Amino acid sequence: MARRKTNPEDDSAAPSFEDALAGLESIVDAMEHQQLPLEELVAYYEKGSALLDRCESVLQSARGRIELITLRNQNESPAASGSGAGDSTAFPTLSAQPDASDDDDDDDDIRLF
Repeated sequence: MARRKTNPEDDSAAPSFEDALAGLESIVDAMEHQQLPLEELVAYYEKGSALLDRCESVLQSARGRIELITLRNQNESPAASGSGAGDSTAFPTLSAQPDASDDDDDDDDIRLF
């Protein structure tokens, strides 16, 4: 956590996700509920657009990190090292149904877990 605030200049140039989201929410609220002159509305829109870009950038970065963690965990799991066992253990009821029971009652065999 201390690693996030190592450079104070980065914090002022790029707000945290929470700060950017709060700023965006206050801009939207002001634009919706206040009688503002056109120039001020355009300035709010411009600032809101920059904050939205920041939020999207942080979210995209977080998605990428989560995908990497997920892939790393899948590669490190003991089930993934088996020959095909990793694929069937993720959703065992989807592939564990015998063909004979599928013919009898197809509508009743749809299960997620």
